[in-house]
Amino acid sequence: MQKTETPGKLRTFRTPFTPSYWKEAAGEVKKPRILAVTALFIGLDIIIGMFYIPMPFGDNLRVYFGYFTNSMCCMVCGPVMALIFGFVRDILGFLANPSGGFFFGYTLSAMLGSLVYALFFYRARITVVRILCCKLIINVCVNILLGSLWSAILFSKGYYFYMVSSTVKNLMLLPVEVILLVLFYQVTLPVLVKMKWIPEQPKGRMPLI
Repeated sequence: MQKTETPGKLRTFRTPFTPSYWKEAAGEVKKPRILAVTALFIGLDIIIGMFYIPMPFGDNLRVYFGYFTNSMCCMVCGPVMALIFGFVRDILGFLANPSGGFFFGYTLSAMLGSLVYALFFYRARITVVRILCCKLIINVCVNILLGSLWSAILFSKGYYFYMVSSTVKNLMLLPVEVILLVLFYQVTLPVLVKMKWIPEQPKGRMPLI
């Protein structure tokens, strides 16, 4: 069984790898409400992105908090809009707070990170394990592997230097980010369900799996 559906309610898909999932995700682009929600989250994410904690080791290593608004937008709006969100948010974020020269590699990372959030959270049953797997893929594949490549291209040191420092940062932050996201969604998921922005979720504590 690939999806569950209740009349009058948003559908929950067991996997994103079905034609019906992508048909519904593509349909979000045509909805004025979704476009307005995406614009709202882009604005919020740009504001939050102006605040960060610089790391004491490595070039261009900073701790950001935009994963709250990023993940929620992707949960509500789906993978197609997530790619648009990542692209527009990175461009506007750079224009609002330019730091060095513009580099499209970071735009690509922003789009891929948003896509991963959407694939795990859009029309899904949100669990602790799902959040952990999502953040693990983003931190390792997008932040460490791709981020180190972009740093090696832009700065003077080699790829492995940036990979080591990025690995330390991202693996240290992973459990903290997962815990914060679990607590964040424990509070916000009931509100999103009530607003009919996401499908019904299990009541009570967030399930483990």
